[in-house]
Amino acid sequence: MALAADRRRVTLLLAGLVTVLLLAGGALVVARTLAADRTAPTARATGPDPSPSGQPDPSPSTPPPGADITGPLNLLLVGVDTRVSVPGWEPHADAVLMLHVPAGLSRAYLFSLPRDLVVDVPAFKPAGYSGGRTKLTNAMSYGSRVPGRAKRPDPAQGYDLLRRTVSDYTGLRIDGGAVLTFGGFDKLVDSLGGVDIHIDQRVVSRHRQPDGKHRRPGPGIGGYVGPQMVYEPGEAHLNGWQALDYARQRYLPGGDYTRQRHQQQLIRALVSKILDADLARQPEQVEQVTDALGEMLVYVGGRKIVEFAYALGGLSPDALTLVVLPGAAVGQGSSYRGEELTRVGRRFLTELRAGRVDAYLAEHPKLTVPAPHPG
Repeated sequence: MALAADRRRVTLLLAGLVTVLLLAGGALVVARTLAADRTAPTARATGPDPSPSGQPDPSPSTPPPGADITGPLNLLLVGVDTRVSVPGWEPHADAVLMLHVPAGLSRAYLFSLPRDLVVDVPAFKPAGYSGGRTKLTNAMSYGSRVPGRAKRPDPAQGYDLLRRTVSDYTGLRIDGGAVLTFGGFDKLVDSLGGVDIHIDQRVVSRHRQPDGKHRRPGPGIGGYVGPQMVYEPGEAHLNGWQALDYARQRYLPGGDYTRQRHQQQLIRALVSKILDADLARQPEQVEQVTDALGEMLVYVGGRKIVEFAYALGGLSPDALTLVVLPGAAVGQGSSYRGEELTRVGRRFLTELRAGRVDAYLAEHPKLTVPAPHPG
């Protein structure tokens, strides 16, 4: 029984990670809660123990939370760069990822949308935004504005406008999701003891020095000076700042599409890390992770994380397919407006909605991110 319970905890931990993806810290909260529930006594010879609320614990026959979730599910995960020290700063969606789980919840597909994707952003009254055609990343910043009050931007409100925009563009209903700041991701990886990843091409950092210090601002817009951290091809163990820095770089062959692939590879590596570490048996590490994230995690959804975790309890890393959608620049002459998906990329969304995604990916194998090399 104990072994079965431990295996179930690991499965739930993994399912929670897949559910909130970049926001894996939220899943570890679930794991800690479940572990606490299972270590608490549930019955005595004279009757059930009262719960902290004074009510009896649920009967063993009570369906677990999320048992009614059968799919399909679409979860929107957003990575946000935090520059709160910059006057007038607003959160921009630097990483926009979708997790699609078809009915039956036996497989999952993770794909990214380019941050510079040109889309129609709907009007959004809470932020006083009248709507317009602009880059996808701007939906987060425009939606986060709090009119008439000298307060920090509201990331949850920005997520709401981004969610509406992505739903309109993809034709998919968004069931939930979350926002994680870059600082939160950095701390998450360090709390897990770093991550092992296969680096598929040479990456020279624009932002960090080899010792991890930030490079100094240089001439021109977005310019930097000073020595640069370099990630060489091959197997590597990355700490928090290295993992984040590697996944952020987009001034590479392939541009933002290469960055999307690296972000997805990093997510896969995190899933493997959690399984290998068997974190469900190490509550002190779970506590460290959740404490490290704090307010850097914003969960948004109609259902609780624990419900999604139970619903996706049967998933495994092998059931997660990583997809990179091809795109091209949009503009007139030398004027760059943003990105658009190619016909192949747009067709992927059509086939996904129609339930024919496996056949489509078989016809276009270059859309999928290969698994890392063994060893």
